[in-house]
Amino acid sequence: MPGQLRDYFVVLPDSAAGAAAAGRLPVPGAAAGRSAAPDATGPAREAGDTLTVAHSSGRPWVVARPLVRRVSHVARGEDALVLIGPDRVPDAVLAGILEGARDRTGLERRLARLPGLYHVVARLSGRSWIRGTATGLRRIYHARHPAAGTIASDRPAVLARLIDAPLDDGALALRLLDFLPHPLSHRPVWRGVHETGAGHGLALPAAAPGTAAVPGPTEHRWWEPPPGELPLAEGARRVGEAIAASVRAHVGGLDRISCELSGGLDSTALAFAAREAGPASLSLLTVAARDRYSEDETWARRAVEAAGGTPATAGGHGTATAGGHGTATAPNGHTAPAPAPALDHHIIPAGDAPYFYADLASTAAELNDEPLPVAPGRARAELLLGRARATGSRYHLTGYGGDEIFLGLPHAYQDLFHGNPFTAWSHLGGLRHQLGWPLLPTVKALFDRSAFPRWLAGAVTAAPQPVARTPLFSWGVRQSLHPWLTEHATTLIAEEVRAAAEHAEPIDPWRGRHVDIDGVRMGARHFQAMEDIGMTIGLPVAAPLYDDRILEATLAVRLPERISPWRYKPLLVEAMRGVVPDALLARTTKDHMASDEHQGLREHAPELAELWTGSRLAERGLVDARQLLRLAAEPFSPVLVEHSISSTVAGETWLRTAENAWPAPGPARHTTPSEASL
Repeated sequence: MPGQLRDYFVVLPDSAAGAAAAGRLPVPGAAAGRSAAPDATGPAREAGDTLTVAHSSGRPWVVARPLVRRVSHVARGEDALVLIGPDRVPDAVLAGILEGARDRTGLERRLARLPGLYHVVARLSGRSWIRGTATGLRRIYHARHPAAGTIASDRPAVLARLIDAPLDDGALALRLLDFLPHPLSHRPVWRGVHETGAGHGLALPAAAPGTAAVPGPTEHRWWEPPPGELPLAEGARRVGEAIAASVRAHVGGLDRISCELSGGLDSTALAFAAREAGPASLSLLTVAARDRYSEDETWARRAVEAAGGTPATAGGHGTATAGGHGTATAPNGHTAPAPAPALDHHIIPAGDAPYFYADLASTAAELNDEPLPVAPGRARAELLLGRARATGSRYHLTGYGGDEIFLGLPHAYQDLFHGNPFTAWSHLGGLRHQLGWPLLPTVKALFDRSAFPRWLAGAVTAAPQPVARTPLFSWGVRQSLHPWLTEHATTLIAEEVRAAAEHAEPIDPWRGRHVDIDGVRMGARHFQAMEDIGMTIGLPVAAPLYDDRILEATLAVRLPERISPWRYKPLLVEAMRGVVPDALLARTTKDHMASDEHQGLREHAPELAELWTGSRLAERGLVDARQLLRLAAEPFSPVLVEHSISSTVAGETWLRTAENAWPAPGPARHTTPSEASL
């Protein structure tokens, strides 16, 4: 089965060529979402339906295929506003946002009232304005169509289809790295397709009167990180309110939802926040660990017990109606609903969970925006979401994003050192004790003043990876080239890094904030793979913690109160106090699944060998297939201990999907906003 697109939208110029381009949009078959997501306020949309919002001329302006997301639209004369996100925005709210907006800045001030989860498409004074989210969960791409001019979309593959763009080997080579720091991550894998950076919007001017020519787009920065000035208590209140609002935007009004409950702090917080959203039924799913020292399952069982559920048994589940808890308001602003939902707990036995690298052929079920290193874990994710769907869930929530937003990285201590050196050194004492950092290298790294372009120029190296006891205070983490990359690939990567470093600017002038925000955006980009799997099996899946408002509230807290070597995620703990029982907020450990990945290399060695036989990456001259075949036969090789193969597997499987990404064209059924219950 060829890879299919999840839902998408495009923004077209008001011209005959723009209207003609709309006729070339891909219309995936029902396989893209075998069970269309039901609307909370109406019937499910047919898979394949396309929704069109028109220019005032009647030509198509926004063409969307919303499998899961809701499209909200309002017009005021020539001006108009379209929001595409998890929840339908009431007409009165939309009208209030647009009514007082005289320009783009005024519109942004009013949009701040909503959860930060929406794509925004606006038309003001003849100019179209498009932007995604500051976290990078929702992104914007654009391309120059030979006849229509600039076309924008949330899906680069759609634009590649419209302009017949070839793949870009330089961008593909970059995806063979373990991770891509800013701004390298903004390079789409198709030539002629461009990404608008998170926190920036794209302005499309109107065509000149009487012509079809449309000037090029311009980018504007609409989001700035807030200053870190709030005390912990006030910041926690804002974070708690933002989490509650984000969860409600996804699942408010739905009768049956599900949550992944790993037992970690992030998933536990989301589970209790979902409980307060008021569903009639809430299913919690826990994947048991193979590691007998794992603590996750124990903490997950404690969470269910604290919520009033019946303890589950391995391979089964318990069901109970949690005890009512009235409508008391917690200190952070949460209001507990009544009655509490019926609570199911499903524990998936460890033996049922696939190892990493299982069923690699299944990655062809979705065409992601780019190769994503999470692809080797797709079979595991599909199992979890399939079990969630079997419970009757209408929406599945996860705690993805919690580590990136709340954990805090050591790089932040250099920011703190500049403003409060005594506090910073005190905190660093605890951190050095935990991580084993030597004193002199720590001091040297702390006083390093390298500019961002200089760091980026040396961020990818042929030298061995830094040892674990290397102090981390720079603009990111240096990474080594994998030994199976060809000379051609390493040359392409070096050229891409060199070109980016010449004009690179950091996300934020402070290193710690730059690294924090870049980490959030990297995680949000990777989460797209989980969203696409959910759409393939017919279950919407969300990570509410990637809401802009949560990121803003987090960054607004004073740094030494937001992160601490002596407390685990203190801001999230205080934000959820009164919602999550204190006994659960006391957890300070985190489990990892490294053993499942290493074991997966052994269990699925034949599949990996088959993958490198006839490798598409090798055909493009990017990897040495013979070396990869040898490594497949030696899964415990020291090379694979030092170097992860995940990104290379992801690149190979993605290329095979992209080769056959488009189904045969068929008649598109276009609906108006009124037909789609806008």
